[in-house]
Amino acid sequence: MAVAPRPSETVNNRWRPKLVVVGNGMAGMRAVEELLSRAPGRYDITVIGAEVHTNYNRILLSSVLSGDKTLDDIVLNPPDWYDEHGIRLIAGNRATAIDRAARKVTLADGGVVAYDKLLLATGSKPLAPPIPGLGLPNVRAFRDIADVEAMIGAATIARRAVVIGGGLLGLEAAWGLRRRGMAVALVHLMPTLMERQLDVAAATLLRRDLDARGIEFFMNGQTEEILGTDRAEAVLLADGRTIPADFVVLAIGIRPNVELARAAGLDVNRGILVGDDMATADPDIYAVGECIEHNGQVFGLVAPIWEQATTCGARLAGELDAVYVPPPIFTSLKITGVDVFSAGVLAAADAAEEEITLHDAKGSLYKKVILRDDKVVGSVLYGSVADGPWYVQLMRDKTDVSAFRDQIVFGRVFAEQALAASSPAEAETDVDTDRATVGPQWKAA
Repeated sequence: MAVAPRPSETVNNRWRPKLVVVGNGMAGMRAVEELLSRAPGRYDITVIGAEVHTNYNRILLSSVLSGDKTLDDIVLNPPDWYDEHGIRLIAGNRATAIDRAARKVTLADGGVVAYDKLLLATGSKPLAPPIPGLGLPNVRAFRDIADVEAMIGAATIARRAVVIGGGLLGLEAAWGLRRRGMAVALVHLMPTLMERQLDVAAATLLRRDLDARGIEFFMNGQTEEILGTDRAEAVLLADGRTIPADFVVLAIGIRPNVELARAAGLDVNRGILVGDDMATADPDIYAVGECIEHNGQVFGLVAPIWEQATTCGARLAGELDAVYVPPPIFTSLKITGVDVFSAGVLAAADAAEEEITLHDAKGSLYKKVILRDDKVVGSVLYGSVADGPWYVQLMRDKTDVSAFRDQIVFGRVFAEQALAASSPAEAETDVDTDRATVGPQWKAA
């Protein structure tokens, strides 16, 4: 049924402009939450979502796949939340066009929604190279609830799964299917896992531990074809290796979903181009999340997207001094019993940078901190990741760590002891302030 445009509302004799949000995912709704916290009632808000579900935590889809959580557990904004905040939710109805001159968004069912301000949060799409067989019915990406439901269903009838991609999503998909009882083989183009987030030492420990959990690895594996007529039956690699498969998952990466913005005439490169205010080339259209490009950078992790949402929400609330500054990027792997964390650079790039490492291969423990001019610029942790948030905060604050350089790789407790020994009063003040700062930011991310 078409959704007719609703006129701007008047509340307490005050006209309210219409804000339309295209995308009911984490980025767009986080921006709406930030707006509501600053200026409740400022806009008449409509949210358009392609999926039939309300907003959910996409990051935890791997936990649903592995059986650690249910779909209900990962819902962020239930239907009642939209009603309580006076937000009209149009779910299961994709936006197909933007008429910037008329300030209208057209929907897949032919409906039209008018706007005064528009927020694009269209997310990303799975990378899908031209591999023969990708269109077979038992081949899926790993991006949304429908994909997870298909994977769970496959695990009840299929025995062998092949996951293509050894990054974060690929590894979490492989582990989830393994937990569901399937024999899992993982194909990765590179010689080491998670090469964008881990150095060789940490990646080696990761592969060893996952191999012991029953995942078979095909490294340096370029997928040539997915074999099968009506259904996928095997994966053929370029070097001739063939891997039997009853189900195939493609998880080699994502690309910003920019088609709607491009068709509307907005500036697009890899992503929708935005400035420090999160506005596009059209000052009445904002964008956040995996669909954007800011200063040549695109985003796929939650921490920088949360910062984008904060800036966007503040701008929509009328705070014209709010600007987006990308925070240090960090990643962690959601596989029970496998603790992985990385932030910033992975290895020293030149003589000005130094690496401090602690490596216990037998105990599956690895810690590396990278310094430049006595400031942390990167860290890689495996097996013990509790100090990850602390390293990120040191990076964010550009803290001079020379006073506890020799203890930094051993973690926060040792560093605090070193500071206390040198200047008890100063150390206590610094530590208390740091605790107050790190905790909430880490939990939010």
